[in-house]
Amino acid sequence: MTLTDDEFASIMASAKVISGDITWKWRAGGSPALYFRVAVESAVSSDLFVQGHYRPVRQGLTYALIYNHSRRIYGLDLGNEHRDPSGKIVGETHKHLWSEHRGDDKETYVPQDITAPASDPVAVWQQFCNEARIDHIGVMNPPPSIPEEEK
Repeated sequence: MTLTDDEFASIMASAKVISGDITWKWRAGGSPALYFRVAVESAVSSDLFVQGHYRPVRQGLTYALIYNHSRRIYGLDLGNEHRDPSGKIVGETHKHLWSEHRGDDKETYVPQDITAPASDPVAVWQQFCNEARIDHIGVMNPPPSIPEEEK
């Protein structure tokens, strides 16, 4: 299923709601990482969810809006540089946008609305939701501390 630029714009312009609290869970294996996945309610699309990924040791944080069970159409990355399709390296804080022409979300830009650091996932979440027009009716719980055996 292809997503057009107009459909993407409609999704982003529409009001979206996440109901319920968000709790981070430890991902098994590798370096310490936490994640969550929550459904997004929207009048425009019934096929949306947001997933988060946080790597506290490396100070990496990602929030992504996923469409049709598999396609990231909008995302925010903190803590890791990205090379855009033109070869230009964007900063450690950047957003990804869907492009019908490319069929992916590799188009990036440096946002002015994200001022909280990756070490504060709750504040970044609030800023992400504001720009993405997501009304989170609930609480994002802070990530748990890294277990001593994982440090």
